[in-house]
Amino acid sequence: MASRIVILSGTGMGHLIPLVEFSGRLVRLGHGLSVTLVTIGPPSAAQKAILDTLPDSITAVSLPPVSLDDLPGDVRPQVATFLTVSRCLPSLRRVLQELTSDDGDGSKTGRLCGLVVDLFGTDAFDVAEEFGVPCYMFFPSSSMSLSLSFHLPELHVSMPCEYKDMVNPVSLPGCIPIYGSDLPDPFQDRTKDAYKWVLHHAPRYRRAKGILLNSFEDLESSSISSLTDTMSKPPVYPIGPLVRKGERASSDDPTGCLKWLDQQPRGSVLYICFGSIGTLGIDQLTELAAGLEMSGQRFLWVVKVPNPKGFVKRTGERGLIVLSWAPQTQVLGHASTGGFMSHCGWNSTLESVVNGVPLIAWPLYAEQKMNAVMLVGDAKIAIRPTVGEDGVVRREEVSRVVRALMEGEEGMGVRGRVKDLQEGAKKALSEGGSSCKALSEVALKLRQNNTNNNNNSVVKGGVGDEMC
Repeated sequence: MASRIVILSGTGMGHLIPLVEFSGRLVRLGHGLSVTLVTIGPPSAAQKAILDTLPDSITAVSLPPVSLDDLPGDVRPQVATFLTVSRCLPSLRRVLQELTSDDGDGSKTGRLCGLVVDLFGTDAFDVAEEFGVPCYMFFPSSSMSLSLSFHLPELHVSMPCEYKDMVNPVSLPGCIPIYGSDLPDPFQDRTKDAYKWVLHHAPRYRRAKGILLNSFEDLESSSISSLTDTMSKPPVYPIGPLVRKGERASSDDPTGCLKWLDQQPRGSVLYICFGSIGTLGIDQLTELAAGLEMSGQRFLWVVKVPNPKGFVKRTGERGLIVLSWAPQTQVLGHASTGGFMSHCGWNSTLESVVNGVPLIAWPLYAEQKMNAVMLVGDAKIAIRPTVGEDGVVRREEVSRVVRALMEGEEGMGVRGRVKDLQEGAKKALSEGGSSCKALSEVALKLRQNNTNNNNNSVVKGGVGDEMC
């Protein structure tokens, strides 16, 4: 009998994309697994485009939208996300009921052998337990962030002050020390609902059958080793990097930026993008533009607001401005791209590593400051500009870090390191690689969940003997 896994995605592309990649790799392993990928509410055009790429063995289901009309207008995005997932659980329960209903011979859906949720979905553990289904958590960020979540209950008790006011940095096992001001946004005010929700979910991680981590050993060797060696936690399976492939198609270049890159020297262009929702204030935008101009380097800049007066005319021979969107995976995979000024979102970080592109770390929100600390101080694949007392990076500093990355000795060091990690990522996902073995182990455990409930099923094959 077929084994079916249900995957509940959180809201937003940053959660959906790696889960789509995870789903595809899972069904390609050859353990006879099929997947139902569940999203909340009708998908956006961008989400639908991603879901349309799913193979036939993966079924996409959209739950009805939930109402957030009772929330104040200034509710933080994290709180809205937490509540969206929490309020969708009655609809998820109905989906699981349909998948576990007896249709006579079981041929309709197969046997449900696991529920996978992301870090916002631990309330779904209660629903999975109602059906006797083991629940796994997909963690779409760094192992350093996961370690922080594991240790949050202890930190909450031992550090009664605001984390941003701590004199000494937080020391997590296997991780570079991090000051409180660089902890994720919800940690910056313990009185707010965002922190209370994080504090609610963190202890529940330990109820997971296992945690699937979108990272790989070479990138975070020490912190991953600490997580996987600690027996008191659920087993952690580093199965990344899970990123979309960057094959180029004519339909992927509506802005013409790929054709523009075709005309630039190899490794000469700095790609600048702060994510799908990241924005800069007018003062910072002006300083960034002036710094790029001072640096004299080629650049491809994705912006959401009008550019500074005269900037395009003055830099048109070596720069290109793209409004709102660019095909990032293709841009990072292009031979002319030599650096990436990034907000340090984890998906963007992994895409940069997979393509061997060094970073200028410019974190804006969520856990991005924590990622930046790790990328600069531990992985050593990024340069981070110094921020002024007014919160603005001045043009001179912008020019300095851009030149350092693109033509300086410091840039040579991070470039060599990221090339090594690019090879490490390939090996991790190849046959016999660490991430491939970890994913195969998870697939086998999921299949065994089916076997334990169906004595007529036989699990064949060993762990790690399939291509990921």
